[in-house]
Amino acid sequence: MEKNIISVADYIARFPVDVQDRLYAIRDIIIENCPDAAESMAYGMPAYKLNKKPLVYYAAYDKHIGFYATPSGHEQFKERLSKYKQGKGSVQFPLDEELPFDLIIDIVKFRVEENSKKK
Repeated sequence: MEKNIISVADYIARFPVDVQDRLYAIRDIIIENCPDAAESMAYGMPAYKLNKKPLVYYAAYDKHIGFYATPSGHEQFKERLSKYKQGKGSVQFPLDEELPFDLIIDIVKFRVEENSKKK
């Protein structure tokens, strides 16, 4: 990932339109479910913080969208995430499959609740 991208919009604009649509959909989910989240770029990808604590990150790759909700976010939804390739605190949503919008919404809501307790 390039680390000198200035904004999330600049980052998203680098990808084909079909990937941009997916990235904007994830961004919209985050903003709709956590309007107080601070949006920035971190580790070369879109990043969101709530109460100065990491909320979620996402990134596009050749064959998938990586979604990073910290280990606790993934642990909470491990059963629903089991069909996807995962790492510690990360999941890969293949580009040739529909995004699991309801799952992403639930993860974001969980992380918002979790971060709200950490004030």
